[in-house]
Amino acid sequence: MSGDDNAKRVPLSAAGGLALIVLFSFLAVAIAYAIYGWSAIATAHISTFGWIALGVGSAVTILVGGGLMALVFYSSRHDYDR
Repeated sequence: MSGDDNAKRVPLSAAGGLALIVLFSFLAVAIAYAIYGWSAIATAHISTFGWIALGVGSAVTILVGGGLMALVFYSSRHDYDR
């Protein structure tokens, strides 16, 4: 643990358990919808350029998200957010 080693773990409350159940339910619905959507367009043809655009767009999105998270952590560690 990087924080206080003497900190006691508090058991999850009923509200916390309910929040986890709701969030995992949202995740399950999102995954089911993604599978349904993916299988519904299985017969659609995507050109080579389309696959390249999809890959580049996905990579750029992940890089931007990672860069923004890095900036958030950097800002937090160097007290720029106060």
